[in-house]
Amino acid sequence: MSVARSMRITEVGPRDGLQNEPLSISTAAKIAFINALSKANFAEIEVTSFVRADRITQLADAAQVMAGITRAAGTVYSVLVPNERGLDGAMAAGAQKISVFVSASESFSQRNVNASIQECLDKLRPVVSRARAAKLAVRGYVSCVVKCPYDGAVSVEQVRQVCARLLEMGVTDLDLGDTIGAAVPDDMDRLLAGLESVAAPTDLTLHLHNTSGRAIAVAERAIALGVASFDSSAGGLGGCPFAPGSPGNVATEDVLELAARLGIETGVRADQVRAATDQLRQAMTIARAS
Repeated sequence: MSVARSMRITEVGPRDGLQNEPLSISTAAKIAFINALSKANFAEIEVTSFVRADRITQLADAAQVMAGITRAAGTVYSVLVPNERGLDGAMAAGAQKISVFVSASESFSQRNVNASIQECLDKLRPVVSRARAAKLAVRGYVSCVVKCPYDGAVSVEQVRQVCARLLEMGVTDLDLGDTIGAAVPDDMDRLLAGLESVAAPTDLTLHLHNTSGRAIAVAERAIALGVASFDSSAGGLGGCPFAPGSPGNVATEDVLELAARLGIETGVRADQVRAATDQLRQAMTIARAS
């Protein structure tokens, strides 16, 4: 398969990055970070998550952040929602797209949200239905597509079944998460081949963590197999707070370097991403000192 000439990058630092940071980042600093990222010309920025404040305290100010950002033309501003209450908040805040999540691992599902995979899918059905009725695109995150911190290896068939159910209920984008950063390049051959009956590689997004230092090698193999859409986090921030050993996401800067090396156009300004990362690091330094 020939390598795509362009790549779509979704910047997830403000949501998946900051949700796992131990520091308390001010609402103003989050808004400034997102506004700086908005100057980089991303196709999409995942801004925050409308979850219970006691579950992810770092994102308790979701409504204030959404109200405070300056939106750039051509960039989609999305948010993560776990249920219908979260969808209500997202719609009230003017989200242009929502993300929902489910695990391909039964144990991870139970540890993460205290519910089975089937229960999660049942809960998400009305969320997706209402979002699509409101003309919102819906990303479906699938966690633990390679390995689970509790169950070990996850079968491609488990991933395929979850993806098929999400597509059946109306999810518009499938986003495959290597939640603990355990993947090696060969895993992409197995995973993408096993999913061909439900989605082509060109229709998938990869959400990689760099826990083991292999994320870029995995991304390069996925690109060779036809994937042209990736999530990344400015500065390699964060990860899943409910998956031991998962921090941090693959850095946006590294994905941009990979794309440049392969001659793939992203449309994203690397200098502005670096500026946004530096700005947030300064805010984090101030937070540590206070």
